[in-house]
Amino acid sequence: MNYRSIINNKFPRVAATIKQNEILLRVAKKLEHIIQTGSYKPLKAKKSYTKAELNNMLHLAKSHGLFDLQWYSNHQRRTFSCELEAFEDFAKKSLFSNVNPSPAFDTETYFKANVDVYHSGENPLFHYLTSGAAEGRFSVPAAPKWRPNKPIEISADGDITEFKIAICLHVFYQDFVDYYKQCLTNFPSNVDVFVSVSDETFIDSVQQQLSALETVNKVTVKVVPNRGRNFGPMLVEFSQALLEYDLFCHLHSKKSLYSGREQTQWADYLGEYLLNDKHVIKQVLNQFSADPKCGMYYPTSFWMMPNWVNHWLKNKPFAKKWLDQWDISIDSDFLTYPAGGMFWARPEALKQMLEVNYQYEDFPEEPLPNDGSELHALERCVGLLAEKNGYKQLFYYPPLGQFTYDQSYILANYVNSAEGIRNQLQPFETISFDVFDTLVLRRFFVPDYAKLLLGKRLVSDGVVKDAHEFVAARNQAEFEVRKQKNFVGDVTIFETYQQLGATLGWNDDFANENAQLEFAYDLDMIEPKNEMVDIINHFIVTGKEVMVISDTYYTEHQVTMMLKKAGVANGYRLIVSSESGLRKDSGTMWAWLKEEIAQPATFIHVGDNAVADSQIPGDFGFNNFHILNPLDKWHAAGWDNPFAGNKSLDEQEILKWGPLVSQFGRFPFLGE
Repeated sequence: MNYRSIINNKFPRVAATIKQNEILLRVAKKLEHIIQTGSYKPLKAKKSYTKAELNNMLHLAKSHGLFDLQWYSNHQRRTFSCELEAFEDFAKKSLFSNVNPSPAFDTETYFKANVDVYHSGENPLFHYLTSGAAEGRFSVPAAPKWRPNKPIEISADGDITEFKIAICLHVFYQDFVDYYKQCLTNFPSNVDVFVSVSDETFIDSVQQQLSALETVNKVTVKVVPNRGRNFGPMLVEFSQALLEYDLFCHLHSKKSLYSGREQTQWADYLGEYLLNDKHVIKQVLNQFSADPKCGMYYPTSFWMMPNWVNHWLKNKPFAKKWLDQWDISIDSDFLTYPAGGMFWARPEALKQMLEVNYQYEDFPEEPLPNDGSELHALERCVGLLAEKNGYKQLFYYPPLGQFTYDQSYILANYVNSAEGIRNQLQPFETISFDVFDTLVLRRFFVPDYAKLLLGKRLVSDGVVKDAHEFVAARNQAEFEVRKQKNFVGDVTIFETYQQLGATLGWNDDFANENAQLEFAYDLDMIEPKNEMVDIINHFIVTGKEVMVISDTYYTEHQVTMMLKKAGVANGYRLIVSSESGLRKDSGTMWAWLKEEIAQPATFIHVGDNAVADSQIPGDFGFNNFHILNPLDKWHAAGWDNPFAGNKSLDEQEILKWGPLVSQFGRFPFLGE
């Protein structure tokens, strides 16, 4: 079959113009090559296209029902001067944003199902039209992953003149200066620009390019050390000056280096909706004007980030400095924050942060980890500070072109079904599962309740005086054993009770007996997470290699008893930290598995702990599938943690709320 036949068969509406249509000729030759060799070599990725290229691709998209002007205009909530202008808007934004061209094509799904296309920097729709469809690439109709409960209608009309605005930029990569110049050209308001640069050779370029713009009143440039990432230079050099403005926008040059090429999509996404898209920015400024309590703005989290991006992850301990200074408490593991550290804000909303005289020594030195540092914690704290000061956070959701104060987007990717979970795990050859809050749950949710019940029994037997003091002593004994091992490996419940027995004057037999009793109380409360048990059993009986991996002080035999009670079939490989000495949360388990698993790409792990079950295995290159634990799902429904603070081991609260939390969280996703 030659390429002309392919065009006639695949693209009949444009076959008559084949000689004039260079785009289609390249398409045809590519299809012919694919048919003959079964291979595919991507077209060179590009961020801009000529009018002729766009026009030809527009006709091709329309011939397949994949671009709809009215639908796209409605979903972007703007009027375009012509069809080509709308298509050009889509062509540019879909390189980095999850905007869709019509009801028939979902950009986000296509990128996530074909990650190589994303990494190559290709346009998703263009790839699908020119080769993806012929290759059988996965594509589905457009389906926004989230709809805000209370979208805000904001006008983009009128002149924005009332605000005194500062634009604060940190430039680590010089090529971003051109980008910022583009963004500020024809900006809807005049601004003052504050720029920190990593190299003094950048100064002339910054001054020449930005000072020449009619929208820029003045430019202040500072050469800064590589310390404090983007927040350090802003706070050390400019925080006092920013307090004199009505609004400021903070951005920084950002690149990710992986997959063989620079990945700028995250930075492009944030830059587009924070500075470059004039239609969006006019609406943002109008909302700041209309609502004095609008304190911060940024787009919803970058859609190619993991589901758990809006989680504290490893950063809670590092947040203490900021939370103590600002008198803020944490009540949930998931939170809204400007992921990537770029945002608009009223200085008054962040006053406590801006009014301090900072030094670079106040920030940690490089190199910093990918996550888990004072700066990653600060990024998560700025939204909390604005809210403490009585302000709201405004968000923009690109697929629907909508603004909202609704924070539920942070869990939008946790809408799923049992069938959906099974289908997402099906392609993998080896599937591992966490145990607690993944396959099994505790009837009263609180893990330490078994210890409290044992303490009450020991009180009634006259062995100890207070059940709560017993729990504290038992947990301290576990800590002492870990300390004796230099916090390497793990401990067993029997080692803990030997240590406790030595403290309380028990003999070895009595210590072991109470270790067994604690387990017995816990086993009595173990119940299955029915859908998850059905899923693991499905993969066991259909021949997948199934593993069960747990960080626990219980032995393999004890965990096996719990799994049997929950109805998990035989046929899995069990690894527990108490016997293997390998832990998920320290990374030693994943380092070992990296050597153990012959083909890591065919392996995926399922668990509820965003760090131990998702972030850390991801750092080791493993696929991971994060599910909500019961308390996360409870928070997602808008309810407060009933066990917070001094209620963590309040038996009345445990008996009242524990069964509700556990049963509500039985299925680990929303939308059941």
